[in-house]
Amino acid sequence: MAANNADVAKLPFERAIEELESIVKRLEEGKVPLEESVAIYERGEVLKKRCEDLLRQAEARVEKITLDAAGKPTGTTRLDVE
Repeated sequence: MAANNADVAKLPFERAIEELESIVKRLEEGKVPLEESVAIYERGEVLKKRCEDLLRQAEARVEKITLDAAGKPTGTTRLDVE
């Protein structure tokens, strides 16, 4: 299964979330054979991790606007990411 999931590392966020939503829908319908359900669930886990990683990277790049005492923008600072 790892070989089938190798492509996930290259997926953009939008494509990964789209595929993950498709997997969730198929599993919720309950019409997928057990063995296939397990396989697509595992792929869903890999897709979920990819989406989380991409969101974490995006958050690290977001800048916070700083304001002066009068509420006017004075610049930006990096967002603190834990």
